[in-house]
Amino acid sequence: MLEVASVAEEQKPLTEEKPIDQTASSEEENGSVEMEETIIEEVIEESKEEQLQKQLDESENRYLRLLADFDNFRRRANLDREALEKYRAQKLVTELLPVLDNFERALQVTPEHDETKSVLQGMEMVYKTLVTALEGEGVETIETVGKPFDPTVHQAVMTDSDESAEPNSVLAELQKGYKLKDRVIRPSMVKVNQ
Repeated sequence: MLEVASVAEEQKPLTEEKPIDQTASSEEENGSVEMEETIIEEVIEESKEEQLQKQLDESENRYLRLLADFDNFRRRANLDREALEKYRAQKLVTELLPVLDNFERALQVTPEHDETKSVLQGMEMVYKTLVTALEGEGVETIETVGKPFDPTVHQAVMTDSDESAEPNSVLAELQKGYKLKDRVIRPSMVKVNQ
């Protein structure tokens, strides 16, 4: 029995020390768990900060893009408004060009009677008034005869050979061309030297 008692005594201190070791290890575990929880909380906090920073950056980028789009829209609107103001008379001028052509054809007639002369004088006065009004709006005739052929302002209808003239120059004007400020309203119909 003695042996059993000594074994029990030997085991007793071991069993009593275990709870102390368990308490110490559980405190260490609690400390490490708390440390892990703080680390996890810090990581989560950093992740939230990164997400918020990313959202802020995206919002700033969206704002800057919208601001640039608005500036581009405003600039385009200003350019359109200026072009509209600059070329506001284009439709009217385009419709008046055949009238101008008819006046020019009528004025080329040589009058035979005094009555015809007075009518032609009246037509010439109306023609000059119309031309002056159109010039006031920025309409100008395109120069042709003797000038080099320019496909942006001339429309070649015929070709001819004239050795006294420069090659690729305009020999004759068949119909006048007009510009409104810097825009060609109607190209000149011309005969070009080969």
